[in-house]
Amino acid sequence: MIWNKAISHTGLFQNIISDRDPKFTSASWTTLQILFGTKLSFSTAYRPQTDGLAEGMIQTLEDMIRRFFAYVLEFKYSDGFTHDWFTLILALELAYKTSIHSSTGKTPAMIEKGWNSRLPYETLKKDLVDIHPPASRFKLMLDKARHHENRCIQDSFKYAKEIWEKSHEPP
Repeated sequence: MIWNKAISHTGLFQNIISDRDPKFTSASWTTLQILFGTKLSFSTAYRPQTDGLAEGMIQTLEDMIRRFFAYVLEFKYSDGFTHDWFTLILALELAYKTSIHSSTGKTPAMIEKGWNSRLPYETLKKDLVDIHPPASRFKLMLDKARHHENRCIQDSFKYAKEIWEKSHEPP
């Protein structure tokens, strides 16, 4: 997954900041770090010496995932089918990358690529949706998900900001 989602898009990292997840502390991962010359740094929650940006990002992602999947468990199609976790995490990634961040005033997609990604709900042919019932349900699902994702992202940024302000004194 690291190859598919990170290295193939950005190349090798010079430094990776992570929590102490067993995946990152395993002997095989440590060996890869040595082979590729990558430094692995571990974060510690609420500690000033830890890179505050990384810790804030980790908290934001944890909060987004928690809120997003709490909502997803409520959403089922009429036949009872729900999406699988792997498919939905990609939708959450897209929601994050296309949300404007208060610290930069831009989306991560704009900062990373120089343009904003086109989203399905922005390009959906609204006059054709009503003709086909499954398309109408799909549009409704997209609208609900977009609204919920935006709310979750804003709530998680607010929460991360509150945590940051509680644990850091102004200069």
